[in-house]
Amino acid sequence: MPASGSSIFTDADGYQVSLRDLLDLLVFRPREFHARLTWADLPTLHLLRAEEASARVAYATLPSDLAFVTFPTKQGLPLIYGGVELPFGDMMLHGLGETLHQRTTGASNWGSISLTPASLMVYGRTIAGHDLAPDPGGRVLRPPPQDRQRLLRLHAQAGRMAETNPALVGNQEIVRGLEQDMIWALVTCLATGTPQKIRPFNRRQSAIVVRLETVLAEHPHQLLRTHDIADAIGESARTLQSSCSAVLGMTPSRYQRLRRLKLIRTELMRIRAAPADGAEIVERYGFTGLPEFVSEYWTAYGEVPPLPPHASFKR
Repeated sequence: MPASGSSIFTDADGYQVSLRDLLDLLVFRPREFHARLTWADLPTLHLLRAEEASARVAYATLPSDLAFVTFPTKQGLPLIYGGVELPFGDMMLHGLGETLHQRTTGASNWGSISLTPASLMVYGRTIAGHDLAPDPGGRVLRPPPQDRQRLLRLHAQAGRMAETNPALVGNQEIVRGLEQDMIWALVTCLATGTPQKIRPFNRRQSAIVVRLETVLAEHPHQLLRTHDIADAIGESARTLQSSCSAVLGMTPSRYQRLRRLKLIRTELMRIRAAPADGAEIVERYGFTGLPEFVSEYWTAYGEVPPLPPHASFKR
């Protein structure tokens, strides 16, 4: 049964959950973050439209059973994938099960279309006359303007339907016609799009920062030195620094600290009525006292942390 909807979010946590955890978001002002997410699940295609009001970094983990195409939906700031800009007019066909970082530098509007690899293969052969299998590392395409405009128009039409009259998505005739038009437009864009070059150097930087995520996930409660992280992933500290600058827009040290604060914030938001647990959580992440934690949190986010009432430290 097709389904659709649209929601407005005033915090990154709810927004991330609604994205089905495809993106692990790291925002710079959690209380100031707001976004709108619109979705439409059609019989074959799954559509997303996102409007975000501020900059953020996200670690994307895509499922291996769906082929994803993402693209900016409005003129403005580009999406940045693995340090490579994806401007308005371009689209990325992601690799199956791909992991990479998506970054924005301000307000952004982007969309996605996903479908099974088998469906993409069948439509590619039927409409374009050849396979459109995703590359393992993804590829960036620049469709002819008329093809891109048609796809964006249909994608926006589906989004407006989901926002203003989601019941229409249950109408089989309307959905069938819209989906057939969108499949044709998507396959045409993928088949006629000019491949945009991604340098091996950029792919290597992206892969290095993905390996950084693995190391950090193994040590969630520690602040590791840059040299130790570099040794763990088999790269020099200088290479790690430059890769993080290109991909994340910040140093590995700052990213690690913001990531740790996000983990603490998520846990604190879950147990706001349990003061003792709040103190234990903060201590577990290596803070030696409440003033140290509040100071670092305020410096990073410009707000008071969501500590439970009367939280205290043993030290």
